[in-house]
Amino acid sequence: MSDFNLDGLRMNAVDTDGSGISNEDTVFEFHQEGDSVWANYAGGSVARGYLVGTVREANLEFRYCQMEADGSLDGGHSNCVVKRSRDGLVQIVEFFQWTSRPGSGTNIIQELPGGAGG
Repeated sequence: MSDFNLDGLRMNAVDTDGSGISNEDTVFEFHQEGDSVWANYAGGSVARGYLVGTVREANLEFRYCQMEADGSLDGGHSNCVVKRSRDGLVQIVEFFQWTSRPGSGTNIIQELPGGAGG
């Protein structure tokens, strides 16, 4: 079972890699049942995105697919560490790898203040 409950959390990217698409305007809405995690996300240059994965203790693994504002479709997979920020907010340190195009990197996605879950 996970050390964190992501269910109901709203998060955004607070630090993004140059080969990534999400940014501070991209909002993720997470859901969790047991070890299963999924989220919808949109904002910035992401028109619509989905991710689905599993979380065990503080390790989150997921696959994602998204449509960008220009209509292009992309996807990939991520291995992540879930932790708390200095402010006590849930943070996901995401190590992503595109499978639909070249590129990989690291993003930090953080709970929006006032978000549920945790």
